[in-house]
Amino acid sequence: MYPYTTPIVLFSLLLGTTLTFSSSHWLLAWMGLEINTLAILPLMIKTHHPRATEATTKYFLTQATASALILFSTMMNAWTTGEWELKELSPLPSSMLTIALMMKLGVAPTHSWLPEVLQGIDLTTGLIISTWQKLAPMSLMLTTHNLLNHNLLTLAGLISILLGGWLGLNQTQLRKIMASSSIAHLGWMVVILPISPALFILNVIIYLIMTSAMFLSMKFFNVTKFNSLTTSASKTPALAVTSSIVLLSLGGLPPTTGFMPKWLILQELTKQHLPTTATIMAISALLSLFFYLRLSYTIALTQSPNTANSLTTWRLKSNQTTFLLATTVTLSMMLLPMTPCLIPT
Repeated sequence: MYPYTTPIVLFSLLLGTTLTFSSSHWLLAWMGLEINTLAILPLMIKTHHPRATEATTKYFLTQATASALILFSTMMNAWTTGEWELKELSPLPSSMLTIALMMKLGVAPTHSWLPEVLQGIDLTTGLIISTWQKLAPMSLMLTTHNLLNHNLLTLAGLISILLGGWLGLNQTQLRKIMASSSIAHLGWMVVILPISPALFILNVIIYLIMTSAMFLSMKFFNVTKFNSLTTSASKTPALAVTSSIVLLSLGGLPPTTGFMPKWLILQELTKQHLPTTATIMAISALLSLFFYLRLSYTIALTQSPNTANSLTTWRLKSNQTTFLLATTVTLSMMLLPMTPCLIPT
């Protein structure tokens, strides 16, 4: 890629997200989403591999369909109400917009593009799609949460939690496992959004921290397959241990950070007299926990056959920058004691 291309693309990503964040007009918000989509495409296709080309095409077609549905729903809303404001939505455009934003995010049942796209691109671009690219649609969902179809959000959230756990069970590709993890976490977010927007924001922040920590760990280990994780303990023993704890955090086990949002969401659902929804979510989370435990076991307790006639890998100094990795891993493990400070009022 040409040296000046990457800064321009990254600036465009920042511009698109900021434009959507700050807009109160549907056309401006739509433009921000389009800038975001177009800016990520060069990063996805830069390897010039057929799999990357396929992933880029799938991503573009899905996002273009969702953007067209957003534009159609907002035009229909403007025709009905005479308003282009984000806070003005009539019932039919509201349902269409809910489906379009779920497609943008990769919430089930419009989730099938996400595992295929992540599998075809490198880990850095996968990190951007799993974290940064979610922010603009989430900001629109947060702004219009009172106007969206709440029953549709709850149903889609429950399906996402179930399918996210189900898809990752027999998976051997780490990027597809992270896609399944993303789908399951998005399910928790969209269920709590109509009930407590503050908890939604807390869940998004913790999701971004934990997903970044896992992608950066995979990038540091330079692994994309399940079996390759067995070499991580011999490369960097300390990071292998902390990465296994991050995986438990993604699964929502105490006393890690990932337990906090699940605990608070289940508590809030119980307060709102929705015990059935809370029970289904808690039981469905066990599916995801299984493959997180499987990964954690592989990283920390499994070792590949090694010959002893070479210098131990962890004694060699790495040239990779580890500040962001160390920060996200630490936050993924140790934020639970700060729950009283973070509980939204």
